[in-house]
Amino acid sequence: ENEKTETHDSKEDPRVFQKGRPEYRSLSYDKFEPIETLPLEEGDSILHSVAVCKGSQSPGTITDYFRKLSRLPAEQHAALVSEPRFNTLCHCAVKNIGSFSTSDLIDILKACVRLVVPPTHPLLNACENEFCRRVWDMNLDQLLLVADCWRCLERSVPSYLSILFSYANMHWKDLALPQFVQLIYIIGEGRRSPADLTPKVESMILKYLDSFTLEEVGAICLGLFKSLSGISDHVMRKIADRVSLQMEDMSTYALVNVLKMLRYARMDHLPLLKELGKVIPARIPTTNIQGIMHITLTCSSLHYFDEGVMAAVATSLPSKVTYCRSKDAAKFLWSFGCLDYEPPNEEEFYSSLIEQMHRKLHEFGKFPEHLLTGLLGLAFVKRFPEELIDYALRDEFVQKTRGSKYDLKKDLFTLGKSVEIECPSYQGSRLPPQLYQEITEMVLNFAEQEIYVRPEIVEATSLLESMLGGPEYVKSHMILPHTRSSDLEVHLAVDGHPIPFNLKDRIADKKLKDIGVSLTDDLMTQLIKGRSNSQFPVEVKNEARTPGQERGEEARTPRAGDRAALSGGALTAGARLQVEPKSGHGLEAPPPLTLNRQPRGVKLAIQVSNRNHYCYCSKRLLGLHCLKRRQLQQLGYVVVELPFWEWFPLLKRTRSEKLSYLHYKVFNPAL
Repeated sequence: ENEKTETHDSKEDPRVFQKGRPEYRSLSYDKFEPIETLPLEEGDSILHSVAVCKGSQSPGTITDYFRKLSRLPAEQHAALVSEPRFNTLCHCAVKNIGSFSTSDLIDILKACVRLVVPPTHPLLNACENEFCRRVWDMNLDQLLLVADCWRCLERSVPSYLSILFSYANMHWKDLALPQFVQLIYIIGEGRRSPADLTPKVESMILKYLDSFTLEEVGAICLGLFKSLSGISDHVMRKIADRVSLQMEDMSTYALVNVLKMLRYARMDHLPLLKELGKVIPARIPTTNIQGIMHITLTCSSLHYFDEGVMAAVATSLPSKVTYCRSKDAAKFLWSFGCLDYEPPNEEEFYSSLIEQMHRKLHEFGKFPEHLLTGLLGLAFVKRFPEELIDYALRDEFVQKTRGSKYDLKKDLFTLGKSVEIECPSYQGSRLPPQLYQEITEMVLNFAEQEIYVRPEIVEATSLLESMLGGPEYVKSHMILPHTRSSDLEVHLAVDGHPIPFNLKDRIADKKLKDIGVSLTDDLMTQLIKGRSNSQFPVEVKNEARTPGQERGEEARTPRAGDRAALSGGALTAGARLQVEPKSGHGLEAPPPLTLNRQPRGVKLAIQVSNRNHYCYCSKRLLGLHCLKRRQLQQLGYVVVELPFWEWFPLLKRTRSEKLSYLHYKVFNPAL
């Protein structure tokens, strides 16, 4: 029963929507269509006739032979396909390929589907060429049916699909609802999206949105997700509006497909997310592991924390963990770490996932990103499995990361430096110093261009310099470059007076003062509230990006908010990270170091936070930033925050009000 629940049929599951309307019978191949089984003797008689006649049969007779032979018992199909007399029949069909009527040719293709003919068979080569030649003489139902057969045969037919999409583009206004949904399904299974169809797809979705079945809504979202089709916020929000009102009536499979597209579109739709928290926890125990992974990844990618959903996942996962692929295990660890959530059964939860990562160690050579994803998720919640870390930091594994479609250098950097700080007893592999230097320079160059110049940081730096006595008393930099966000460092003596330490920036003071940012009302609104049509910019990578992102996660042009991923956002999920060895032994991180209050005083690490450091609509810090603050404390810094909900509104207030606030933050002993 468990096997049945956990089995995901990647060919049949996406086709469930076709059972919802009788019109799909003419647009798609139905493997469950009842047929009368052909007796073995009759099949042998047909093959005997083929051998005797040696290709002299008419096209109609050849078609009839294919129809009948495809009705043989399923257990006879493999033997038939390898039978020399069947190959003779196929050769006859190829020789007469241009003589068949279109309906007969389609019947031969359907017979090939039923018989599970190998996708590279010569007969299929001939059929594909002939269908490409006939496209413009066929109707749309026939074209979609043929495309569906190619999908069932698992044959890649880019030329045929290209012609089909051109045909659909010319006859777009004539598309009926079932034809449109089937076309989107074909686009998704072909993993490519014709750019010129995008605006037409959106208009058609809006036209039929209230008429789609809920399964069709899920199928459309899955097709768009698989083909990496961009979709406007307006259309995605309309889809989410409908789903949020009817989620209770929607199958979990269709709902998960909507969540995939929501994640891909980086859409924060609060009514849908709240309804998800009501509907999905009770379904988790009967949902397969991949569905649960996508639900969890959606929450973490959108930075949305719902304890009910996460606790339900954590409760169900240990008993299902052996069904996890390396990707699934990594995404679970990432998601829980990203949201900084340790469930009530945390020891059972984490030990089961770490054990599964060990079991899947052989997969990480091919998918190194999954190992790193999982280990970073564990590091966020202060867990460092020694053997997996040693494997991930070996030269051999580092070399494998260079062959990944993702740039994994920054993830190696974050993991390696975190181990150095939090695991002083670690004796395993480490990254070479030259790699650290290379990545540090890359991160700092990005920070110079994108982070230090942000208005909220420039203003805080300038005012602190004025308040403390000059640029030598404040340093705007990354204390921990591997955590990908900046700090304002200030040193105070034991008596509370500021200590000059930043002599380098004192020389550059004049140059820095040339930087100016106009704090317009529009800019302030964006800083405080986010985009005009969204409460916060969500940062997500495909998996497809992968997750990229999925992800597989899954590359696409980032929106403006994505650039914060390196600087302020959580490490992205999309597609990203995995590992090896025996489970069990892990490094215990040392307790936080007590502040070293020697005569030299204290070092402050002032955090100018933004919304991307926190879970959506909350003051719950994301895992990466919990890790950063924990490590700053272990290095002897006192972390002081200028939270965005206090500092951003102050940017529009008077200079004296801002100075008063900063004075309180820097000099109040209680802080």
